[in-house]
Amino acid sequence: MIHISETLAYAIFFKGINSAKNLGLITGALHSNALDAFNANPRLKIKYFPDCSREVLFSHLPDCNVLVTRSETDVTREVIDAAPLLKVIARAAVGVGNIDITYASEKGILVINCPGKNTNSAAEMTLGLLLGMFRNLPQAHEKVKSGGWDRHRFTGRELRGKKIGIVGLGNVGHRVAKFCNGFDMDVYAYDPYISPTLFDQHSAKCVGTLKELASIVDVMTFHVPLNKETKGMVTPDVLQSMKPGSWIVNAARGGIYRELDVIPFLKSGHLAGLAVDTFETEPNVCKELLDLANVWVAPHIGASTVEAQLAIGDTIYDQVIKSIDGGVVDYPVNLPQVGVISDPKIKAYSVLAEKLGSLAGQLIESNPQKVEILYRGDLAGLDHRLIRLSFMKGYASRAVNDFVSFVNAESHMSRLGIAFTDREEPAFDSYRSALKVRLLSQDGISMTVGGIVFDDFIPRLSLFNDFYFETEPNGHLLFIENEDKPGVVGDLGQFLGDHGINIATFELSRNKRGGKAMAVIRIDQEITDEKLEALSKIRNLISVHKAYL
Repeated sequence: MIHISETLAYAIFFKGINSAKNLGLITGALHSNALDAFNANPRLKIKYFPDCSREVLFSHLPDCNVLVTRSETDVTREVIDAAPLLKVIARAAVGVGNIDITYASEKGILVINCPGKNTNSAAEMTLGLLLGMFRNLPQAHEKVKSGGWDRHRFTGRELRGKKIGIVGLGNVGHRVAKFCNGFDMDVYAYDPYISPTLFDQHSAKCVGTLKELASIVDVMTFHVPLNKETKGMVTPDVLQSMKPGSWIVNAARGGIYRELDVIPFLKSGHLAGLAVDTFETEPNVCKELLDLANVWVAPHIGASTVEAQLAIGDTIYDQVIKSIDGGVVDYPVNLPQVGVISDPKIKAYSVLAEKLGSLAGQLIESNPQKVEILYRGDLAGLDHRLIRLSFMKGYASRAVNDFVSFVNAESHMSRLGIAFTDREEPAFDSYRSALKVRLLSQDGISMTVGGIVFDDFIPRLSLFNDFYFETEPNGHLLFIENEDKPGVVGDLGQFLGDHGINIATFELSRNKRGGKAMAVIRIDQEITDEKLEALSKIRNLISVHKAYL
């Protein structure tokens, strides 16, 4: 196990605020206990404007040192520029999609959040939505309130014996699995990032693809973050694969499916119902969706319990005070560029390792159980802790339904059931130093990624499975494996040109003459899934994948 000392963690994550009295601007509603604690602290002067307008926000930003927000406040580049004294952005929840983290990091601003504090509330909300939909509780409530009765009109269904498919078996998903097992449901799950042993641990049957899961279950529920991989993941194809008369619950994030794609399936009855707490556009929800009788809705209140808000308030107060006192914060979202890593090689290989982890998380097709990291050449004699954590952070950022930092990356990997081993190879002499990582799955399938850094600041992807390159690990990348036959390169160039996709770099490698080859192509813009599917039809291609680094 890796443990960074408190001194190192403090140095990496924040230097503290030196002013004796700090102005804290709170723009999201907090539990009264947290407000009382903030107001009682002599180091802080608090201004509390929950759900304030942009005009009010900007009027108080110039003197602000600490900004505490919830989802109602978008912390954009414009907001950050309007707060020249800002040192801490504290998100009183898990999601930080409303914060420009990249720009905050450039400015040396610490971003912190509160992961895991609303896990139980979100899981209970999922079951509440499911029960409300199955038992027609909102309609029955309104009928009785309006003076009616009509018991037979509200005949519902039991959860017992129904097959539920959980997409994302992370903190919330595995708790939903526990609850559903308690209702005697048959629990299935899809999560390509965790070890197969965790499915057994949570009494969930592992399913290999989202489409396969959709075809098996009666109910599908989502517990994933909204990112490039999950946005629009529930395509019309997936919806069509669901059984006629099945249901969907979404208490995770709007945007996992396009609401306009779901509406026809609800109107036709192919979907019997949709229960949803999170929408594509909030608070302006699609009216056509709301008008449907088989849609049950809530105004994004999954975390809105007294218990969750009390825990979030306590955590946000504790983290803010630690940061302004120069202490060690527990939930940093970002790593401000404060230049505290003294060895440039460690810093450079840490950046590269995070990219290799992200790449592996995007391209791996089988649940890994073990990761082997090999430090080669000069790299063998250095302190590997931050490099290893960086790979963990890159992989976990693609794999878990939580925000990932250098502090919690190791615990995320532990929850995923993935074990790490390190090896050193000081005699390696192909390059002065190199990093090689191998991911092994239970069924024997493996993936290897590797990289090098020239002059301590020029990173390159140098290895992918059996193929060698020196590719810049940035931007949009295509990984194309093919039979080593004439004409493939020309066909690839022709296809990309015909579809207006410009090639930045093109590198080709093969394992042997007449064997297999792989191209790594950096392109200037993202390629759509439809174009990627069309590209895969080119003759002699074996596999086509895309990644973004």
